[in-house]
Amino acid sequence: MSEIKVMRKKNTMLMLAALLILLSLGLWGGQLLSRQYQPVDPGDLNWIDLNIPPASNAAGIAALLKSQDLIRNEDFFLAYCRQQGLDNQLKAGHYRFSRSQGLAEIASAIAEGRVVKLSLTIPEGYTVDQIGELLVGRGICSPEEWKQVAGDDYDFSFLKAQRSSAVKHPLEGFLFPDTYTIEESTSAKEIVKIMLTRFETVWNDQFAGLAQAQNRNMMEVVTTASLIEEEAGIASERAQIAGVIKNRLDMDMLLQIDATVLYCLGTNKPVVTYADLQVNSPYNTYLYPGLPPGPIACPGQASIQAALAPENHHYLYYVARGDGSHEFTATFGEHLAAQRRYAN
Repeated sequence: MSEIKVMRKKNTMLMLAALLILLSLGLWGGQLLSRQYQPVDPGDLNWIDLNIPPASNAAGIAALLKSQDLIRNEDFFLAYCRQQGLDNQLKAGHYRFSRSQGLAEIASAIAEGRVVKLSLTIPEGYTVDQIGELLVGRGICSPEEWKQVAGDDYDFSFLKAQRSSAVKHPLEGFLFPDTYTIEESTSAKEIVKIMLTRFETVWNDQFAGLAQAQNRNMMEVVTTASLIEEEAGIASERAQIAGVIKNRLDMDMLLQIDATVLYCLGTNKPVVTYADLQVNSPYNTYLYPGLPPGPIACPGQASIQAALAPENHHYLYYVARGDGSHEFTATFGEHLAAQRRYAN
């Protein structure tokens, strides 16, 4: 074999070797690069809470993620965000991640603001004070904070139109009971605004026209609805109780509703005593004629509907049977007989 052929063969071998080395380096580099985007620990499904402060930049967020071992490398996180155009879209808030999530999934969640959400249920018939206790119990505010929030002014026209100096709580009746999905960082004041907005929407969409047709104002309807909410033990009796309230008002009879006395006393005890009935408050419908000056609770949609569509009947009284239902009667004698039947 000639010297030239030998040299050519050696060169070819060297080139092949170099190519193999470059290919190996490329594969190794690609694997290393790909690894930076993979989950830190695919088997670790435990949630880690991450609070990103307001005005945090991409570098600060990358550092936070690395400090919790949620990403492998800060620089790769920043490079990915720049490549995807996410570096100026990352949002503050409370997030929950696990080490089983990849870099792209985490970056996308922060860019879209997929913060931790809470489900908050306000039961029908809760008072302003009870709603405050619920929020305090959930760690959303302190009792002192709720007292301030409940006493603040809110820019809703229906609140200003209905306000009276005799009203115990300006917000009573208007914090609409519902299940709300909120961010964990939502303040008590923001929750109040959400509930007031919900009330305004429901009222305008479903009840404003009907109330206007009956020449009744919002405060009158919502106050009546709150009485129904507190008195009705079962849903099917709402319209019947509304009918009793209407009949007694039409006849200028005292409403004599125990729930108004309990509202005066700020308690929810099972038995109202004779001494309780003497409490001097405009909310006491045993002493003061007509409706109380404002709602005694926050009624739900069904009770507002019943207040606007009371059942047409001749009943003036009802007695609790003890199972949530009532016996309705038309005369005082029938009422006394019903009381004796269910005395125990």
